[in-house]
Amino acid sequence: MDLGLRGCAAVVGGASSGMGRAIAGRLAAEGCDVSLFARRADLLDEAVAEISALSEGGRAHAVVGDSTAAADLERAVDETLGQFDRIDIVVNNTGGPPAGDFGDLADDDWQSGFELTLLSALRLTRAALPALRQSGRGRVVNITSMAVKEINDGLLLSNALRPGVTGWAQHLSREEGPNGITVNSIAPGYIDTDRLRYLYSTETDPDAARRRDEDTIPLRRFGSPDEIAAAAAFLCSTSASYITGVTLLVDGGLTRGLLS
Repeated sequence: MDLGLRGCAAVVGGASSGMGRAIAGRLAAEGCDVSLFARRADLLDEAVAEISALSEGGRAHAVVGDSTAAADLERAVDETLGQFDRIDIVVNNTGGPPAGDFGDLADDDWQSGFELTLLSALRLTRAALPALRQSGRGRVVNITSMAVKEINDGLLLSNALRPGVTGWAQHLSREEGPNGITVNSIAPGYIDTDRLRYLYSTETDPDAARRRDEDTIPLRRFGSPDEIAAAAAFLCSTSASYITGVTLLVDGGLTRGLLS
């Protein structure tokens, strides 16, 4: 299936590892040029080398920066335009905010969580909007969490802030629809990433905790970053041009909502 991504250009956040790296790789495999944005230069260089080795893939460019720094996000857009002369796709993706319940979190935790989880998406998208409008087939895809549908115990910052991304995305989809831009979100469930492994490492018995959670998933397994990447690539495709303002759960059937 041709997704219509060849010749497009994308900015992908959190692209040094996990879901972001998988999304960047999948878009590039479809012929899309990709700027990979993240803090860790060594891992970004590895990802760029991996993508560049694709025989018929798109070009890859590394942009080292911090998602909580407005200047770095603006530079990601500027460098992408400098490298590829266009931006058709923005994938807003960052690491998750720290775990904790209400009594564990100070004002600084809330402020940093807001800047990482919500404000970064607003800033990167705002900087890229002129190019997305010029594209005529702009795509914004936000990687959130199943917490937008059903809260996760011990992850208050995510429970509170991820739904804010969803509300903003729904509003933006209505504003930018006349410009041919679609705005959608992906809400991953248990995806086997470094963050998930870290969260389990804080448990008394990490292996038992993992088995407990796997048993609650109808498919009886965690998802892979590649499965999130496949969903993101479809939402960026020409085939998804009439899908906007939605949140797509990719959770193995875990969330119980009737319209999930």
